[in-house]
Amino acid sequence: MPKSLYHFNPKTLSFEKVKISFKHMAKRLMWVFASGIAFALVFVWIAFYFVDSPKVRILERENNELKTEVEYLSSRIDKMSDVLMDIEDRDDNVYRTIFEADPVPASERYPLLVEDNRFDSLSRSEAYDMLRKANEKADQLTVRLAVQSRSMDTLERLATKKLEMLTCIPAIRPLKNMHTITSGFGRRYHPVLKTLRAHTGVDISAPRGTPVYATADGTVSSENPGSGYGIVVMINHGYSYKTIYAHLSKKVVKPGQKVTRGQLIGYVGSTGMSSGSHLHYEVLKGGKPVNPVYYFNTDITPEEYNSILESSKKVNQALS
Repeated sequence: MPKSLYHFNPKTLSFEKVKISFKHMAKRLMWVFASGIAFALVFVWIAFYFVDSPKVRILERENNELKTEVEYLSSRIDKMSDVLMDIEDRDDNVYRTIFEADPVPASERYPLLVEDNRFDSLSRSEAYDMLRKANEKADQLTVRLAVQSRSMDTLERLATKKLEMLTCIPAIRPLKNMHTITSGFGRRYHPVLKTLRAHTGVDISAPRGTPVYATADGTVSSENPGSGYGIVVMINHGYSYKTIYAHLSKKVVKPGQKVTRGQLIGYVGSTGMSSGSHLHYEVLKGGKPVNPVYYFNTDITPEEYNSILESSKKVNQALS
């Protein structure tokens, strides 16, 4: 390798030795160094943006797994929300209708939640956006579940109260194996005065001593509906219902005593203003007499009920 550099001089038509100065040498070295730096930067840029490192590939895989998990979580929350929506619909349109209760207000089920800022400091990547939305769904679901839980507690109390109320509504016949009514509810001929008068109950003919049963749960009242009723039992059932069992030969309960549906309370007789052995039975709702026939619905067949209903329609003479 020659230690000197030469160049051809066209004027003299000869090769002349090139004198290389220190400044020229420094410029060449700087150019070579700058070219190397530029090439290195280009190489690093290409490697950084177009070639994934093992660490980047691991992070990408983890990010994809995170997105998959968040999507699965979000889909599960959506399914739970659909189930809860069905329960809420039945709560409003079935259960609360049965118990005559107002639906839960929408403002309680779907409140405006305070904005959640827990994820604001995180990057705005797709995975974190999905996580934020899933978190919002979970918060809404938590509130709705809490409201629904309280609603179910209320319905449980209403169901208990409704069951208690149903046991206190007259529902059976006061005499077993009763198939006809001797004199029905409405205007009937009075047995003594022989004039049409309001008959506030039904008369059921039966032999003296026939057992008489309470038609619903309640408390024996100390009230006396009138002297013409003879030996009488009045039961206060609550919920605005009362029943009267009149003209008994004997009663086996006392005022203040708790009785249950189907419990023996006395025996058929003909005491008071009566023209024969029978039971005069009344049902009062809100203090007003109603037709007792409409309250025979538990211990009776359709055929038996039709027979009682038809016999109660006859405008004849009452027995009391």
